Amino acid sequence: MTSAEHTTTRSLSVPVRGGLAVVLAVLANVGLVLGVDALGIAPGFRALTIPPVAFLSALGAGGATVVYWLLGRYVSDADRTFVRVAAGVLLLSFVPDVALLAIDPAATPLAVVVLMAMHMVVAAVSVWVLVSWRSE
Repeated sequence: MTSAEHTTTRSLSVPVRGGLAVVLAVLANVGLVLGVDALGIAPGFRALTIPPVAFLSALGAGGATVVYWLLGRYVSDADRTFVRVAAGVLLLSFVPDVALLAIDPAATPLAVVVLMAMHMVVAAVSVWVLVSWRSE
């Protein structure tokens, strides 16, 4: 007779996953800033410095966590809805980046592309950690 081994997987709570998303997004984007600095891309462009990048990355992932939590309370298919909302917010987040080309003389097209990539990092990390790290 064989005994079946039961493994229980405990899902991390939304606040824990959200905190992890914040930490991972900040670390990834700070790494990008350090790489951009090493390459000398837009040295006078304040938007590509660590303080605003770290703050806004944390704010973005934290905001995604709140939205995910709210959707989980009020929507039947929260994961699918969250992915759609995250994609829409990501697209909208590119508008201010492009506007920087007209407003900030230190902004270059390459620097703006890097900012857009940082938005994609926050979105991808948030969706990955909040949705994919949830056990069924």
